[in-house]
Amino acid sequence: MNARRVAITGIGVMAPGGTGRKAFWSTLTDGRTATRTISLFDPAGFRSRIAAECDFDPAAEGLSRREIRRMDRAAQMAVLAAREALLDSGLDDSEPDPARTGVTLGSAVGCTMKLEEEYVVVSDTGRDWLVDPAYGVPHLYHFLVPSSLAAEVAWTCGAEGPVSLISTGCTSGLDAVGNGARLIADGVADTVVAGATDAPISPITVACFDAIKATSPNNDDPAHASRPFDRDRDGFVLGEGAAVFVLEELDRARARGAHVYCEVAGYATRGNAYHMTGLKPDGREMAEAIRAAMNAARIDPDDIDYINAHGSGTRQNDRHETAAFKRSLGKRAYEVPVSSIKSMIGHSLGAIGSLEVAASALAIEHDVVPPTANLRTPDPECDLDYVPGIAREHRTDVVLSVGSGFGGFQSAVVLTAPGRDGAERRAAA
Repeated sequence: MNARRVAITGIGVMAPGGTGRKAFWSTLTDGRTATRTISLFDPAGFRSRIAAECDFDPAAEGLSRREIRRMDRAAQMAVLAAREALLDSGLDDSEPDPARTGVTLGSAVGCTMKLEEEYVVVSDTGRDWLVDPAYGVPHLYHFLVPSSLAAEVAWTCGAEGPVSLISTGCTSGLDAVGNGARLIADGVADTVVAGATDAPISPITVACFDAIKATSPNNDDPAHASRPFDRDRDGFVLGEGAAVFVLEELDRARARGAHVYCEVAGYATRGNAYHMTGLKPDGREMAEAIRAAMNAARIDPDDIDYINAHGSGTRQNDRHETAAFKRSLGKRAYEVPVSSIKSMIGHSLGAIGSLEVAASALAIEHDVVPPTANLRTPDPECDLDYVPGIAREHRTDVVLSVGSGFGGFQSAVVLTAPGRDGAERRAAA
């Protein structure tokens, strides 16, 4: 039996540079960077004092005082993105069957900000080793359990089907979309609200990345600190945000007259069983994930029009990823444009994969490839077409989006223009 085809019919985004998917796309296509000195706490004394922060007022965005008190910043962004996606999809309350509606939400670090804030309170700013839980807020358990993020989104959309939280480091956003698509393809659900959220810009997270020197110390020039594939890159810039999608079975979406951005045509993930943070230079595991995702989508390397790269801006990742593209796509790797939106909106850990899926879907919608900002001096080891500086008009029917995460996770998603898989496209050529 053929698997059902999966459509994206709604997109919601909370990202640095502007609230909502339209502002997000404008930031990317303008090549604007949203990285700056951290304002969410005093970063003095840290090695890296820069990040890409979201500017939003939860009350002005429609959250009630109770919701704001109950929810961590990551949950607030997820709910707001879900609301935008649902509105964008055109679904009304009577259409989705709650029992056939699911949620798959990704997050790498959960409710980090509220957990840290509450620890500071109950420990009296770290003075007390044995803490008095009576000083904790009533919602402390929700902050401790990451699945509360998925529960908040499920309450927002009335989902009574399968609801899950996926935490696979920096591939969480891709994996949440991929697993949500599988629920529909396998007939488990008809509608899935899928995406990811993370709000990690807090002292504990910044300190952790400082310790392993993964983030850029270019504090004097934050706008140009994130430099994927550049010879002078010196680490990633931390970010935050959320992207959420409405996924539907394609025929059902068409029957109700929904606007279809694209199809989730293929997804695969692999592990390298190698190192918590290290990557092998040959990119073999990412290449295997790419091949498997292409096989699921029934496409060949020549079908790919654009690659939305992980492109974190660390020396080892960019080399590893470039090798993976060459290994999986052969000569096509030198012909297809590749870019990293982390150059503009930073690296929001588990959320970034979904933000990259949003960028990929909008690239298909508009036939425009976002640029890699700040790429001025090409690294000889990174010798592909990374679309430096300026967005490019380009026919974009098939997009490959990839991610690489701590723990050795390597994931790939293939998105295609509505109704156009690789086999159909080749037959029409």
